[in-house]
Amino acid sequence: MATPDAPGKQKSATPRSETGETIRFFLKFALIVFVLRSFIFSPFSIPSESMLPRLLIGDYLFISKWNYGYSRWSLPFGVPLIPGRILARDPARGDTVVFRSMAPDDHDVIKRIIGLPGDTVQMRNGQLFLNGKAIPKQRVADFIVPITPNFPVEKCGTPFQALNAAQQPICRYPRFRETLPEGKSYEVLDQQNIPVADDTEVYTVPAGHVFLMGDNRDDSADSRFAPPVGMGFIPMDRIQGKAIVTFWSTDGSAEWIKPWTWVSAARWDRIGHGF
Repeated sequence: MATPDAPGKQKSATPRSETGETIRFFLKFALIVFVLRSFIFSPFSIPSESMLPRLLIGDYLFISKWNYGYSRWSLPFGVPLIPGRILARDPARGDTVVFRSMAPDDHDVIKRIIGLPGDTVQMRNGQLFLNGKAIPKQRVADFIVPITPNFPVEKCGTPFQALNAAQQPICRYPRFRETLPEGKSYEVLDQQNIPVADDTEVYTVPAGHVFLMGDNRDDSADSRFAPPVGMGFIPMDRIQGKAIVTFWSTDGSAEWIKPWTWVSAARWDRIGHGF
């Protein structure tokens, strides 16, 4: 015979439904992803050739989100939950950063920081001048880009098309090494003399802004050009994070319905490269 519950004894809680548990799991997972992407790390894929030779189309990298502080642009889709810029720290010349470009065509972009507030920046005959002083530009070996599905021959100008030792089509670009006053060194491409890009006015970077350029100097819509052609000066609160490491790279030949092509399309030698 069943014994009645003792006075004051509570009945066991109703078991949670499986649907409710699933919903709670996904809500917690979404919150964790939101926090990670907003404040710690975020992935970014390279859609264009503007950062050759360091970054190829099809490279995937992580950016760290804490280096320069946080603003609304640190959050996915620029959700306006953070007023202004908190825990702000200025970037360094030579940093490779992801930022939100200015309207009307605002989107995420990756470039290299060249000028900080108060700096003057100018290009003279393809050479960078910072605060009136020429930045050393040393000729190094040509940069070779294989012709692949995500870098078709149309992207390679006729003067730069060539064949490698195996008679496969490649793109060969003149490559140089620049070294900033603080010692930061990186490689750039300078395909040919283009007056609008290689001979510019003197730009003075305003307070709270940075001047950014692509390493592929003749194929980069950057701070040398005002919107909508380029980016103009970028407010620091639009910087989302600093590039830290390449975690994946593909030549564009993979097909989702053919998993074995995910391996054959991978550029394994590019994975793990830092900045």
